[in-house]
Amino acid sequence: MLKDKQRILVTGAGGQLGQELVRTLTAVFGEDRVVASDIDGTKARYFKQCPFEPLNVFATEHMETIVQHYNIKQLYHLAAILSAHGEKHPMATWQVNLDGLLQVLEMSKKMRIDRVFWPSSIAVFGKDSSLENTPQNGMRDARTVYGIAKVAGELWCQYYWERYGLDVRCLRYPGLIGHRSLPRGGTTDYAVDIYHHAVRGEPFTCYLAPDTRLPMLYMPDAIKAALQLMKAPAERIQVRTGYNIQGMSFSPAEALRSIQRFYPEFRVVYEPDQRQKIADGWPKAMDDVMAFNDWGWEPKYDLDFMTEDILTHLMGKGVRS
Repeated sequence: MLKDKQRILVTGAGGQLGQELVRTLTAVFGEDRVVASDIDGTKARYFKQCPFEPLNVFATEHMETIVQHYNIKQLYHLAAILSAHGEKHPMATWQVNLDGLLQVLEMSKKMRIDRVFWPSSIAVFGKDSSLENTPQNGMRDARTVYGIAKVAGELWCQYYWERYGLDVRCLRYPGLIGHRSLPRGGTTDYAVDIYHHAVRGEPFTCYLAPDTRLPMLYMPDAIKAALQLMKAPAERIQVRTGYNIQGMSFSPAEALRSIQRFYPEFRVVYEPDQRQKIADGWPKAMDDVMAFNDWGWEPKYDLDFMTEDILTHLMGKGVRS
């Protein structure tokens, strides 16, 4: 998939998804074949295993220099402002999430990048969509600036494929759950924080109602899906907007019951805030059959399997208050 001396660039690598992705890419392709980048130069501390470059994607000439210097042929563009923070800063979110994507697409076209990965989101759907088992080609009626930018971004990715032949590949990620780092600013962040509180023996205050079901994906499955999609032959990729995928759907109450198998005394208090309105407009489950049919997508983890794995890792790391 990568020829000799060709490399992969990851933008926004300092985030929750980026750190996990770089770790896997270096394991698969080699530490000298991956370049991590982030607008925050202090994030270099997370990437001792591979080259790191401070990068603002709006600094186009600098980005082109990096691409040329390292012979970049694949690019994973992850730099973004997440959903809950996006509602607080709508103009900045539009600029970073959409205008930043356009900078990357245009640069990739100019520099002849072979393949580009960009994560879309279930946030492209809204309250008038079919939310019970949201179809691949369901109506996209996003109601948050994060989701609106994702809808527009999906269409731009499709445009660059159809107009210029730029091989852009996208996944509509649900909530992503990992144990290595805490997310910041997402509507589904509770599903990470709740495990840390359980291991520390602290009660957890949840900002969503107990019965709020949302599609989720454990981080190892999220990384597997991205690499699997990028590896697939171009002729197998029928969707150039964003493939629906998920691993499981659950509510905060169901997550609590799963955790209480290991921590029977663990308790959750429910105090829904502004994020509840966002969650109420998102799918409860995703129909991801096209991802299965086109490139073999199949998740490994369900809720209880994920819970056991997360708690085992957190206890091993000695997570305490």
